Amino acid sequence: MSLSKTTLGPFELYTIETGDFRLDGGAMFGVVPKTLWSRGLAADDNNRIPMTMRCLLIKSNNAGKVYLVDNGAGTKFSDKMEGIYQLKYKDKNLENSLKYHGFSIEDISDIIFTHLHFDHCGGSSFYNEFEELELTFPDANYHVVDKHWDNANNPNAREKASFLPENIQPIKDSGKLNLVAENHEYEKGLSALSVNGHTIGQQLPVIKADGKTLVFVADLLPTHVHVPLPWVMGYDMYPVQTLDEKEAFLKQASKNEWY
Repeated sequence: MSLSKTTLGPFELYTIETGDFRLDGGAMFGVVPKTLWSRGLAADDNNRIPMTMRCLLIKSNNAGKVYLVDNGAGTKFSDKMEGIYQLKYKDKNLENSLKYHGFSIEDISDIIFTHLHFDHCGGSSFYNEFEELELTFPDANYHVVDKHWDNANNPNAREKASFLPENIQPIKDSGKLNLVAENHEYEKGLSALSVNGHTIGQQLPVIKADGKTLVFVADLLPTHVHVPLPWVMGYDMYPVQTLDEKEAFLKQASKNEWY
């Protein structure tokens, strides 16, 4: 199955690339020694590994909706922060990727957030010429798991740095926020699988059609190198729960031949 564009029943699926960045390899792999994880992802001189912020566009020909799952980190960073994270989005970015597949910002009817860490929701808004926050998708509905929304607005000290006010507030003020329960069904064939190890209330979109199932795994499996069960991020709030959720997910995915 192509990872750039494919069709599953009434759903057209497109990979949306929103930019590249780097994160600390030690934080990304927790207790796993660098001698092991660096075989899969080489670190730079500052111990940062390369990451791509890859999102999913789902065009539903049944419901007439265009869903965007996450939207990357966006552009609201100072020069200093861009340097720390080595953010690159001049060419590979949300707008260009949508355009490549024949879509525009205005086509997006719904944003499904897997969760609200900065690298997943920052593209929802930008600073305009007056340095005022403005919504990237002013006509879209924004879907977040209810208990994750509560967590993002009242984070613990460990997770607080991942929930940036400049990302959360515009969504809150949009008037189009839709809080959903865990394992929500968006429409026939499109639902979400909830997991809580990385952060409380993360949702993984699940597309089912024509006897096939595709899952957008988000930060349950942040890279291909994280497939081994004990290879869990230091960023995860509840690493043992992540381990259990990953084991259950991989068993089910293997048994049922999920994509």
